[in-house]
Amino acid sequence: MSPIETIHIDGVWVPAVSGATREVLDPADATVLRVVSEAGAEDVDAAVAAARRAFDGGAGAWPRTPVTQRAALLRRVAELLQRDREEIALVESRDTGKTLEEGRIDVDDVTNAFRYFADLVRNESGGRVVDAGSADVHSVVVHEPVGVCAMITPWNYPLLQASWKIAPALAAGNTFVVKPSEVTPLSTVHLVRLLAEAGLPAGVANLVTGAGVPVGQRLAEHPDVDLFSFTGGLLSGTKAGAAAVAGAKKIALELGGKNPNVVFADACATPEGFDTAVDQALNAAFVHSGQVCSAGARLIIEASVRERFVAELARRAERIKLGRGTAEGVECGPLVSQQQLEKVEAYVDSAIAEGARLRCGGSRPKPSELRPATGYFYAPTVLDECHREMKVVREETFGPILTVETFGTEDEAVALANDTEYGLAGAVWSADSARARRVAARLRHGTVWINDYHPYLPQAEWGGFGKSGIGRELGPTGLDEYRETKHVYENLRPQPVRWFSG
Repeated sequence: MSPIETIHIDGVWVPAVSGATREVLDPADATVLRVVSEAGAEDVDAAVAAARRAFDGGAGAWPRTPVTQRAALLRRVAELLQRDREEIALVESRDTGKTLEEGRIDVDDVTNAFRYFADLVRNESGGRVVDAGSADVHSVVVHEPVGVCAMITPWNYPLLQASWKIAPALAAGNTFVVKPSEVTPLSTVHLVRLLAEAGLPAGVANLVTGAGVPVGQRLAEHPDVDLFSFTGGLLSGTKAGAAAVAGAKKIALELGGKNPNVVFADACATPEGFDTAVDQALNAAFVHSGQVCSAGARLIIEASVRERFVAELARRAERIKLGRGTAEGVECGPLVSQQQLEKVEAYVDSAIAEGARLRCGGSRPKPSELRPATGYFYAPTVLDECHREMKVVREETFGPILTVETFGTEDEAVALANDTEYGLAGAVWSADSARARRVAARLRHGTVWINDYHPYLPQAEWGGFGKSGIGRELGPTGLDEYRETKHVYENLRPQPVRWFSG
């Protein structure tokens, strides 16, 4: 298979300086999807230099492009995303393993993000006037772009996570270099092509495909980068963040979660309520084979309904149709890689060794026409009788694993839900609205759903407490991450101060 050029620098697609390439695999059968360019530190330096020139250029440079023009370009990108919806969804499905329908939803969500940030900047005022206490002073606080932004995105939602960074960065007037995961780079390549088609000037958007070391490392430490934004695992994120902080860069880190789904007995008091809570617990844990930073991987269930709830949950989990994401009727695809498959297997093995009760799953499924033997498939797994000391309960597994913990009182439920070093997301299920809101207010998580799981809004901030990261994406705060705040104080009637007698 001939390699494709996936390094985009100063408006031109180029091979790696070293000529190195990498195979991108289809996780459904481990065959080669594409052979892409494998960047090194020299490629990063060239990309950052292009972004620097595009930011620091003259009056026509991107930061000085009128807001209305920047917003119009973002809306044009949104139109192109919808034009290519089916093509991009197929790329995302084959690259990540998720179902084709999930890929379509991702494209729609990305489209909404571009539209949201276009509207947000277009409708802003020219700054915040500050009352200086004198008619002779005009004082205003304004926002300006940070500069050159380095972006590192994860393998599970490559297109979506790229858009959460790229859309606000461009809206604010920044230039950037983006590095998608080396495992799933293909949809980001398509997005950068659409940015160019929409009319983005050369050098504003730059792309380097390659591994965390050396590519991500060089981006984090590069002296000409002004902002470093990372979404991924805790270990690699903290290392990259430390390198960025050493250079006094502005940083934003989204580092995952270990998310509780708290179900009170009264949510299951009616047949309809029970059915909905079970269905949503499946949705929380097993969408995209659990490879979701906000996955509800910890079911925390009231003791009086635990056995009935978990038995039905396991029964339905066993019936999830597992297979190639592009196949009709498939509900759950493979894991993204052999490495991730082995990681999930190790977590399940450790849980059972530590006393967890296996209710369903716990192994690779039998091969079939939908599930080639060479694919990275793992059966949706429910582990009952878990406790906080278990590794599978403490650590982010990023796979189709649901652990079950039990509580008796509201205080116990809150204590269990907050007993994690992460704090990204969680949910509360109760027929008592006052209790649900009371518990939600006590949860130390960046997003809390009540009687729902997984929806997000581009106008609402996304991010977490604790080790889930630093900063926020989406919403007005997500735009502010890509801006500096400047106070401009103008004395309209300057006079001598006479502080010094001479």
